[in-house]
This record gives sequence, C-alpha cells and structure tokens, in this order.
Amino acid sequence: MAPDLSPRPDRPSPADPTPPVSAIDPAMVPVIAPAIDPAISVVIPMRNEGPNVLPLIDEIAQALAGQAFEIVCVDDGSTDDTRDRLLDAAARHPVVVLRHAASCGQSAGVVSGVLAARAPWIATLDGDGQNDPADIPALWRRAQAEGAADLLVAGHRVSRKDSGVKRVTSRMANAIRARLLGDATPDTGCGLKVFPRALFLELPRFDHMHRYLPALVLRAGGRVVSEPVNHRPRLRGQSNYGTLDRLAVSISDMLGVIWLQRRWKRPVAERVSPPPAG
Repeated sequence: MAPDLSPRPDRPSPADPTPPVSAIDPAMVPVIAPAIDPAISVVIPMRNEGPNVLPLIDEIAQALAGQAFEIVCVDDGSTDDTRDRLLDAAARHPVVVLRHAASCGQSAGVVSGVLAARAPWIATLDGDGQNDPADIPALWRRAQAEGAADLLVAGHRVSRKDSGVKRVTSRMANAIRARLLGDATPDTGCGLKVFPRALFLELPRFDHMHRYLPALVLRAGGRVVSEPVNHRPRLRGQSNYGTLDRLAVSISDMLGVIWLQRRWKRPVAERVSPPPAG
C-alpha cells in the first residue's frame, strides 16, 4: 500500500526528498534579524547571484517603501560572493541572510526562507533580477482584497524576455501541466507569487515543488488566481538552469504531483453539537 502523503503540521511528508531545514544545514543561521514585525516577507533563493544582490534588494526596498517588510535571502551554497553581497545589503535594509552549506535547489531555498519568515504574507521571486519587484504590491493588494487565507496569487509573465527556446518550452510545459494537473494557471514557472505563510506550511515538500505550487494549493482546497507581471532580461550573471535538465526532471515531478492529487481526498468536517437539554 502506498504511503499517505497528506501534509502534517509537525513534520514534512514521509516521502519528502527534501530533509528538514535543520538537516539541510545545521550551521544555517540568520545573520541579520530585523526588529520590527513585518507585514510581508519577501523570500528569495539565490545561487551564484552576487552581481544581482544589491540592485535587486534596493528595488524591493523601494517597491515596499512605507510598508513593514523583511527580505529573507537564502544563499543556496553559492561559490561566488553572494553571501558577502547579502551581508552588505543587510547593513542597509531589513534583510535576513540564511545559507545552505551545500546547494539543495530552489525549492529547498523557498522552504528555508518561508520557515524563517515572520510575516503572515509571503512574496517569492527569483534572484536573477528578471522578476520586477515593482509588481509585488499589486499581487499583495489582490491577495488582501480577496480576503482569503487559502489564496495564492501567481504572476503571469505576459511578455517574457527569454530566449526563443525557453519561451517555446515554457509554453509547452505550462500547457501540459494545465492539462494533466488542472491547475488553471497560465505561468506556473513564474517565480513571483504571493500567498499566506500558513497556507504554504500545509503543503507537501519535495524538490522542484516551487514549480507546482498552484496545483498543490488546489489540492489543499485553496484557490489560485493570476496577475500579469513584468518580465525583464537577465542583465547580470548566468542562469542556473538548462532547458534539457529541467525537462528531464519535470516528467517524474509531474507524475508525482498527479499521484499526490489522486491519493488525497479533502474532507469536509462539520462540528456536531449535542441537542439542547430538556
């Protein structure tokens, strides 16, 4: 009998290939911790993005000026000066710096960042500077306007600034995902998303889960909406992903998410009260 992978609040899923954060890196500790309780935490996994750190964090701070926010950056085992640049940024902005001793992947970075975040709302974006931080307030306003604790607002890169091969393969992948998973999301690969922290913590965790957040939220009984966002060309550094390696893992990942969907039935529980005395 296959194991039940329904999420548990006290631990990750038993089939979860991503170990707990303490097992990922016992030495991973916050370097800078802002004192003011934030209303939103911006989580950014980074690997070898040294040249992008300061410009990106400056943009986020400008986009969220006037708000109580924190930026949680997870250095996923970088071999360049990413950590040093993050410490420079932490001297100027409310930045929490975490570091994985070895690279564990983007999803592990998101998980580590959300676990360390203190705000009830989470915004995620990629560390390469292609997501525009100026879009975060619009997605956050949409999430707050909906007034739902089970809502994920996903960015939709209407005009992508990637190579032709990336654009074509991404459209194909999104179409296949939408057909097989029923996630009704035109751009699940967009790193810019806003959602309640509590909602994310209920989801099963596995490598590459960040690409399937809409399907996982729907599986948990939540809702997903999309908002058009800006997309920019990469100006600094090099991509950490290739087209073929991403395609190779996507097939097994998708099969795993399909299995998760079929192995979980959302219960509808109603409180039963005893009849009045007499």
